[in-house]
Amino acid sequence: MQKEQLWSLSIEDKIKQSEKIIEQAFEKYDHDKLAIAFTGGKDSTLLLWLVKKFCNKNNIEIPRLMFIDEGDVFEEVIKFSNELAEKWNLDMTTVRNEDVIKRVQKIGDIVEVSKLNEINQKEIKRLGYKGKNFPFEPESFVGNHLMKTVAMNNFIIANNIEAVFTGIRWDEQDARADETFLSPRKDPDHTRIQPILHFKENNIWETIKKYNIPMNPLYKKGYRSLGARCTTTKTSDKPAWEQDLENTTERSGRRQDKEKMMEKLRALGYM
Repeated sequence: MQKEQLWSLSIEDKIKQSEKIIEQAFEKYDHDKLAIAFTGGKDSTLLLWLVKKFCNKNNIEIPRLMFIDEGDVFEEVIKFSNELAEKWNLDMTTVRNEDVIKRVQKIGDIVEVSKLNEINQKEIKRLGYKGKNFPFEPESFVGNHLMKTVAMNNFIIANNIEAVFTGIRWDEQDARADETFLSPRKDPDHTRIQPILHFKENNIWETIKKYNIPMNPLYKKGYRSLGARCTTTKTSDKPAWEQDLENTTERSGRRQDKEKMMEKLRALGYM
């Protein structure tokens, strides 16, 4: 089925399409080789609800959750994620790049490259970064890679994960527009399972409202896309679902130089 056809499906049929992708994942991978990337945002919460729905129906334990703490997470995101994990009896691991975190106290602190461990120094070289130091900021080019991608990859390697469920969508960012439902990755070898690619932003809210899916309270305050606290702003005082979703950009409240670098970041392993 083509992208335009998938986009035009009803909510119920979009859910059925997602369930097909989830079923394929469980047929292909052992339970202990699966993980769910969870951010506490609307997309990953819908993803988690879909996986939970499938697991409950088939009497399967929900795979472990991987929550990436990039060092500047909204308190509301942490609270929502912990409360949901407790409510749904989820096994959630918080993933951090401890080697970087232990060298800083606040956003903007300078990190000396030479003092980082071998893995982080190698990853900085992969980026093509030539500086001897960099300011700590989770959504900068260097910061995003070290604090999110490297932290995630370390978790994948340490736990022998073969496939990770992620909640990305075709319409949220140009760099994600050509993604596939099952996307093989290298360094480390694993597959991204992406069951909600065909949901648009308004579909996410329609589904959340229709099925009474838990929602991060920041969206009611006007945030439409959640990133690092220091670089994420509200786009309006209206709740996210009441804003002009068709004629405004969902990620306009995020750091824009990162948005421009998204294609390169994703080539290096970012979600």
